Amino acid sequence: MASAEAAVALAVEGLPVAGDGDRSTWGKIRRVWRHRLASERQVVATFDATAFARIEEAIAEGERRHRGEVRFAVEADLDLYSLWAGLTPRERALQVFAEQGIWDTEENTGVLIYLLWADHAVEIVADRTAHRCLPAERWQEICIGMAEACREGRHVEGVLAGVQAVNAGLAAAVPAGAGDPDELPNRSIRL
Repeated sequence: MASAEAAVALAVEGLPVAGDGDRSTWGKIRRVWRHRLASERQVVATFDATAFARIEEAIAEGERRHRGEVRFAVEADLDLYSLWAGLTPRERALQVFAEQGIWDTEENTGVLIYLLWADHAVEIVADRTAHRCLPAERWQEICIGMAEACREGRHVEGVLAGVQAVNAGLAAAVPAGAGDPDELPNRSIRL
C-alpha cells in the first residue's frame, strides 16, 4: 500500500491561477473573494446527475480495459481557514486522494482527477504504478487540457476528455486481466 506521503511527489499540477503565487495579504484577500463568489449551485448545475452519470460511465468503460482505479472529484471552493493558510489546489488534491483512500489499491494504480471550481484548477494525483504508466509530460498535457476546457466553460467535456486520456494510458500500460476486481467506486465525488 502506498501512503499519502508517497503520492506527494506524484501530483501533476494544473495551470497556475493568476495571483495564486501571491502570498501577500492582498493576494490572499483576492483569492478569498474568488472562493466566496464561487457558487455550489453553479457546480451542481454544471455537474448534475446527467453529467456525473456520463463521467462515471467513462470511468467504468476505461476500467474494463485496465487495472487502474480512477476517481473524479469536484469542489466549489475552500473554507476561509484553508484559504488564509494558503492551501493550494495541489495540496487539497493530495488531501482528497488520502481521505478517499484512492491510494489503497492492490497494485498502486489509483488516480484522482480533482477540479477546484473557484480556481478553475485541475490536479491529477496518481499512485506509484499509475504514475509510471504515462510520461510526466503526458500527465501535464491532460491536466492543462482539462484546465483550459474549464476556463472556456466546457467543464464536463474537459473532464470526460481527461478521463478518456487517463484510461488510454492505463489501458496501454496495465491492461485488464480476467477477474480483475473493481477496488474503488466509479462514483464521482462532490465535496
